Amino acid sequence: MACYISSIEGNRQKLDGGAMFGNAPKALWSQWIAADENNCVELACRAMLLELENTKILFETGIGAFFEPKLALRYGVQNSKEHVLLENLDELGVSEEDIDYVVLSHLHFDHAGGLLPKFDEIRKGKKYLHFPRAKYVLGSVAFERARRPHPRDKASYIPLLNELLEKSGRLQLVQEGTSAGLIEDHLSFIFSEGHTPGQMHSIIRGEHETIFFCGDLIPGVAWVHAPITMGYDRFPEKLIDEKHRFYAGDTHRNILLFYTHDPVYCVSKFSKSENGKIKAVDKVERLERLVL
Repeated sequence: MACYISSIEGNRQKLDGGAMFGNAPKALWSQWIAADENNCVELACRAMLLELENTKILFETGIGAFFEPKLALRYGVQNSKEHVLLENLDELGVSEEDIDYVVLSHLHFDHAGGLLPKFDEIRKGKKYLHFPRAKYVLGSVAFERARRPHPRDKASYIPLLNELLEKSGRLQLVQEGTSAGLIEDHLSFIFSEGHTPGQMHSIIRGEHETIFFCGDLIPGVAWVHAPITMGYDRFPEKLIDEKHRFYAGDTHRNILLFYTHDPVYCVSKFSKSENGKIKAVDKVERLERLVL
């Protein structure tokens, strides 16, 4: 069965560069991503589309346009009145009604906010989820975290989204070590805890390539280097250990890493230097129906 992968750009955002690079000094991270006059860096909120003969699976939905203007400004949401992800899907010839599954690594607003309608619609009382035919696939631990967040990351979640997912009748929760029953010959899940408890990563295996949906384990090329973490990570030391374990796995050699937040590149491979440093190689800016 042929598998086709496309990168789908959503609304971009700008966040504080220091927050995005944790304890790495600006003198270092500014070599990788330029900051503006407010010390903010531009970030993608990118989704991935997997197309098979009779099934279309969307991996995440980006930040969307659900924020009220004040919060959209605070979080640097660009084109905040437009749902850019849906527009870009449409340009590819895919409507939201065509999507059979939406797979969510976790429910932070920059990864799942695109499920919600635009703010102007919410203000008028329209509360619904995009992708009306789709089942929403999510790790059970990540969903519980969203329902009962810690005060430190409470602002990263959307109570309305949790409510609508529960009421949808189409929420499919995945336990660690089990399969969601989706195209089992091609798709499997592994979990990480360092960024947020229960983050679910998808591994898609095709005849020619294997792709790993990084989520916030590795947000982009700059974070491939194992010691680089974000200030948003709940357990940075654990996250570094998780990256090292992933890089050491024989089954992950020559794998494509898919990035949600890199401002330029959607995928790369990785290599290890003689001194053991991991770096991104074979970087690609855009995918349109790459045959896996």
